[in-house]
Amino acid sequence: MITCKGRVGVIGSTSLIGSCLLPLLVENEWDVVAFSRQVLQAQQQPARRGVAWRLLSTRYSPDAEPITHWICLAPIWVLPEYFKLLLHYGVKHIVAVSSTSRFTKISSSDHAEKSQAVRLIEGEQLFIEWAQKNQVPYTILRPTLTYGLGRDRNISAIARFIRRFSFFPLLGEAMGLRQPVHAQDVALGCLAALSTEKASNCSYNISGGETLSYREMVERIFLSLGRKPRFVTLPLWIFRGIIFCFRRLPPFRYWSVAMAKRMNADLAFDHIDAGSDLGFTPRPFSLTGEDLP
Repeated sequence: MITCKGRVGVIGSTSLIGSCLLPLLVENEWDVVAFSRQVLQAQQQPARRGVAWRLLSTRYSPDAEPITHWICLAPIWVLPEYFKLLLHYGVKHIVAVSSTSRFTKISSSDHAEKSQAVRLIEGEQLFIEWAQKNQVPYTILRPTLTYGLGRDRNISAIARFIRRFSFFPLLGEAMGLRQPVHAQDVALGCLAALSTEKASNCSYNISGGETLSYREMVERIFLSLGRKPRFVTLPLWIFRGIIFCFRRLPPFRYWSVAMAKRMNADLAFDHIDAGSDLGFTPRPFSLTGEDLP
């Protein structure tokens, strides 16, 4: 007979990381309550042993069964909306996923990117203050460039551009360092943080298992698509025009001039602490057919 480790609530269950995390939790003998903001989204999820779907709301049933452990995969700045909900369920530990963008985009020339960094910083601070006030052990994980399953906003968008145009535009040499981390590895980090006492009241940057330049990263995407790498180096003023046009298309709506400028900036973070405390050992950057859009 399998003994359940306990109940864990997952906020942001339909996200990229959530799709990797739910089966991991079940495999590791957790009773999972997956929360979604949309009833329809929850209803459309495939039936899975050990997973119960519920509507995520600030309202809750007075006779709700306790959920002692939680993982938040939704943007960390929305978490304060559910502080009362967490306390109602009897939270005893919560793992929240933030992003290293709080460091890399805070000085961005793009207003939307800088605003995102500010929300990440403020969201983390509010979360930590709340957890300390209510004596709830917490862990914050900050992934770098997350990819996988053809659902991410970065690697998948580059792959779509290459499929459509058979080349990729670069600004300058594009030698800024990157560490893409697979969503499955982020999910494994969440799982480890959930049951590792050493991770209580700690924050970790979690990066991919390989450091490579932006140009090398895009070359790897070309090769995964079975294409020969073809680059066109463009001046900034032309890049501005390209991005202005392409942002009207859904796959590229998150592109910005600031993103192009970062092609030559190092965005590298070590994960030594996560490796030591969580046993975090991410894979090198590689794309399977499942990871390509």
